[in-house]
Amino acid sequence: MADRILVHRLAVFARHGVLPEEERLGQRFYISVECRLDLAPAGRSDDVTATVSYADLAEIALDIATNRRFALIEALAEAIAETCLVRFPRIETIAVRIDKPSAPIPAVLDYAAIEIVRGRSDSVATTETR
Repeated sequence: MADRILVHRLAVFARHGVLPEEERLGQRFYISVECRLDLAPAGRSDDVTATVSYADLAEIALDIATNRRFALIEALAEAIAETCLVRFPRIETIAVRIDKPSAPIPAVLDYAAIEIVRGRSDSVATTETR
């Protein structure tokens, strides 16, 4: 599927990380979400119910990132991906990227990041219903 909905670099302040200082002080993260799904029905009908709202995707990412705490940004990405796959059956695959510009690494770098890609067959909800 070539159609995509993108939410790019949603900035959040949160307390994720392995180190106690990361939990205590917090830091900025950037979250990007890319969903692949068929957008033709929405394009033809001009009906928001025929798609997935990027506002809803951003709200899910913001809610999970700011109201839960994860030691690993991999776990944060998994929680966002799983929630989106469960909530929006139209999504075929989802990529979630977490950028951590203030990663506590003793080097000069722009950021550290992870990106995961999950599909409907990877979803816990789908696996449980089989």
